[in-house]
Amino acid sequence: MGTTGSKLEKALGDNFPEGERYFGLENFGNTCYCNSVLQALYFCVPFREKLLDHYANNKNHSDGEENLLSCLADLFYQINSSKKKTGVIAPKRFVQRVKKQNEFFRSYMHQDAHEFLNFLLNQLVENVEKESTAKGSPATSSSSSGGQTSLPNGSHPLANGVKKEPHATWVHNIFQGILTNETRCLRCETVTAREETFFDLSLDVMQNSSITSCLKNFSSTETLNADDKFFCDKCCSLQEAQKRLKIKKPPHILVIHLKRFKYIEQLGRYKKLSYRVVFPMELKLTNFASTGGGEEDYADREYSLFAVVVHVGSGPNHGHYISLIKSHSNWLFFDDEAVDMVDESNLATFFGSAQEYPGNTDHGYILFYECTSKGKSEKTKESEKEGKEREKEKEKEEVV
Repeated sequence: MGTTGSKLEKALGDNFPEGERYFGLENFGNTCYCNSVLQALYFCVPFREKLLDHYANNKNHSDGEENLLSCLADLFYQINSSKKKTGVIAPKRFVQRVKKQNEFFRSYMHQDAHEFLNFLLNQLVENVEKESTAKGSPATSSSSSGGQTSLPNGSHPLANGVKKEPHATWVHNIFQGILTNETRCLRCETVTAREETFFDLSLDVMQNSSITSCLKNFSSTETLNADDKFFCDKCCSLQEAQKRLKIKKPPHILVIHLKRFKYIEQLGRYKKLSYRVVFPMELKLTNFASTGGGEEDYADREYSLFAVVVHVGSGPNHGHYISLIKSHSNWLFFDDEAVDMVDESNLATFFGSAQEYPGNTDHGYILFYECTSKGKSEKTKESEKEGKEREKEKEKEEVV
C-alpha cells in the first residue's frame, strides 16, 4: 500500500487537502460491505465530527462499556489523527464488535451493505441514548430504534418504521427525515394522514430511468381497490382509496437505496436488476416534498452527491462492494485496502446497463447526498429570525 499511498499523494500533490486522510480498510475475508459503508460515513463530515467529539469526550473513561459507538469513534480517530496522509488501517476491533452484536454478520456469506448500514445507524442510536440516560441527560424517546428495522434487500419503502414523533439524537439530526402517508377515501373524501420516519429512502428501479423518476414513482398516487381496499373510519367499512407518500421533512444527509435485488416468484429467488439508473451530482426535491400549506417548504432544497456504494457482481448472493467518495472537490475510489483518484466523468459507468447483459456488473447501490441549499420558506424564516434578533439588539442599544 506504500506504493499506492505515495501514488495518491503524488497525484494530489500540493492540492492534498490540509488535515485530510485517505486510508484504505483491510478486508477480513468478506467485510467489503462494511468497508464501503464506513468510507461513505467517514466522509460524511457532520457524522465524522460527532464521532470525533465522542472520542474526545470519552477517551479518559476507559472503564466505559465497549459498544459499536465507541469502536467506530476509535476507528475514525485513528484515521483522522494519523501522522501519515495515506495508508491502510485494519478495523479489526470494530468488525469484531459487529459480529459479536449481530450473528447475521458472523458468517462468511455475502452480506448486504444496505442492511449493514441500517443495523449500524440503529445500533448507534441505542448507544447514544443509553449513554445519555447514564449521564442523566434528557431522554429522547423510550423506543427510539425498537421499530427501526429493515426487511431483507430493502423490500419495503421505509428503512426505519413508523413513529409519531421525530427523535432528537445527533444520529437522527443528521439522517432522519419524515414522510407523510396520505390516504383519501374515494367515497367520503376523508384524508387520513400519518407520519413515518426514515433514515434512507428505498426506491424501486426501472430500466433507463433516473433518481428523479424513481422519486416521482415513490411519491406517485396508488389506488387501493379489490383485495387492497382501505378501512375508512368515517365510513366504518372497507372502501376504495388513493394513497401517496410525500416527504414532509427531508434529512440533512439524504441516503437513497436503489432496490436492485428483487424476488422473482417464477425463479423462487432474488435476482439482481442491472438496470441503468442515472444518479445526478446535484438533486432537487421538486414534486415530491411538502410545499407550504402552513408547513416548511422543502421543494427547493438542493442536495449534492458525495458518496456512492457500488455493488460489483451479477447476483445478490455473491460479489463485492466498493465506494466512490467526493472529498474537497476530488473523487476517490475506495476498494478495501486500495485508494485511488477517479475522474467525475467515470461515475457514469456505475449507472448500470442500458440493456441487460453480463458485461457491466458495477452498479450504484446506495447514494449519499448532502443538503447544500435550503428551501425558500426555510430561508425566509431564517431571515425573519435574524431580523428579529437585530431588532432586539437595536432596542437594547437604545435603552443603554
